[in-house]
Amino acid sequence: MNIELRPLDESNKEECIALKVAEDQEEYIATNESSLGAAEEHSEVARPFVIYADGKAVGFTMFAFEPDYEDPDDRYWLWRFMIDEKCQGCGYGKEALKQIIAYFKDNGATNIRLSTKESNVKAIHLYESAGFVRTGEMVDEETEFELKW
Repeated sequence: MNIELRPLDESNKEECIALKVAEDQEEYIATNESSLGAAEEHSEVARPFVIYADGKAVGFTMFAFEPDYEDPDDRYWLWRFMIDEKCQGCGYGKEALKQIIAYFKDNGATNIRLSTKESNVKAIHLYESAGFVRTGEMVDEETEFELKW
């Protein structure tokens, strides 16, 4: 399986918007369309990507990259991460997360933070299996996780 993170642009925007999470996951993640609005609003730090597996769009991710932010532990965030409902259960999420972590490392980050609802058990399992640990902090009623290297 070849997983690739391609920067979001006009050539893959509609493909990205068409990706949807399963109905029971909608409470955990914003739609890709609304995430693209957030990317435009925070264009100085947002880095949106479409996740491809063997050339097929299977997911979306967006990072916050702010290397000059005063708090070094709060500079790098995994803001969005989703795999299309039709592509879940195939290992794409696990492999995409490896690529996401590699991207952060390759671009000078020393850690990644993210937050999710405590009831998002599948996502928490995935994040913890990749080495993320709870920070003990909450972000807008979501549990915060961090991976350091």
